[in-house]
Amino acid sequence: MQKTSILIIYTGGTIGMVKNPRTGSLSPIDFDELYKLLPVLESYNYNIDRKSFDPLIDSSDMKPDFWIRIAQLIGENYEQYDGFVVLHGSDTMAYSSSVLSFLLENLSKPVVFTGSQLPLGVTRTDGLENFINAIEIAAAKVDNKPVVPEVSVYFENKLFRGNRVSKFNADSFQAFTSENFPPLAEAGVQIKYNQHYILKPNLKKLKVHQSLDSNVIILKLFPGIPQYAIDAVLNTKKLKAVILETFGSGNAPTDRDFLKSIEKAISNGLIIYNVTQCKGGHVEMGKYATSRKMLQLGVVSGHDITTEAAMAKLMFLLGQDLSIERVKELLEEPIRGEISK
Repeated sequence: MQKTSILIIYTGGTIGMVKNPRTGSLSPIDFDELYKLLPVLESYNYNIDRKSFDPLIDSSDMKPDFWIRIAQLIGENYEQYDGFVVLHGSDTMAYSSSVLSFLLENLSKPVVFTGSQLPLGVTRTDGLENFINAIEIAAAKVDNKPVVPEVSVYFENKLFRGNRVSKFNADSFQAFTSENFPPLAEAGVQIKYNQHYILKPNLKKLKVHQSLDSNVIILKLFPGIPQYAIDAVLNTKKLKAVILETFGSGNAPTDRDFLKSIEKAISNGLIIYNVTQCKGGHVEMGKYATSRKMLQLGVVSGHDITTEAAMAKLMFLLGQDLSIERVKELLEEPIRGEISK
């Protein structure tokens, strides 16, 4: 029987650091020594290969060009491997996993993002467990079909849909949350998969998109935000879309100047996407008077999408040469399981 093959894509990040025995400093892992560090991998009887970014990058430096490189690597190696594990810094992992979910259309194999809060070279590292379980999930099959054929994030015993997570804690091993969608799997003595929530594999040929438009910005509202600041954002040259982070279920100020600025921006072709600041819950425009006027002006509801997925979805859709009206329509529809509707 042919061995299951897994490709590890190492972009950088905390997980890939080990302590140099001579200097005591942390440096990127030498993947030729992987089995010495993690001898348990031998028991899986997998073929495990790796490709690394050169140079490696801190996840704070992640940007569209790097996302496209990851997607290209997966596309170029798609037929040779059963699953993919992307080692990535945790700070921007939710953005990257969200973007990849959109770039990889018709995905039918696992792409598991993982990382750690402590380097592999530290005694108490969470990286060992995260790494091993991510590989096992990427390799998991039932009746020779992958168990989780979508982009996901594995961190501290839980597997989440990649476009449903947010990083919410910088100090805890439980760094990620997915308030609006249940875990796809939970790891204990065994890995228990929640099959009902996992996307079904798409049998069409994988299409790797390679165009993103980053003319998007986030405007987070707060009580007393100056009108000049709002206008400065909405009048930014070349800007195509604004993620408006609103209060509660999509509420915003009702004063005349604010609404006039929103109306003018939309009439000038700017897309305004209403996304709640809350980690859980959803936008329900028109529920309160504070959001009803925005609905009438043409602000688009983000429903229960995360800010990270909203950014990823806008960059993706704006890069597809679609009309503004078509982009607005798709923003309110789940195209990769990113919203509940």
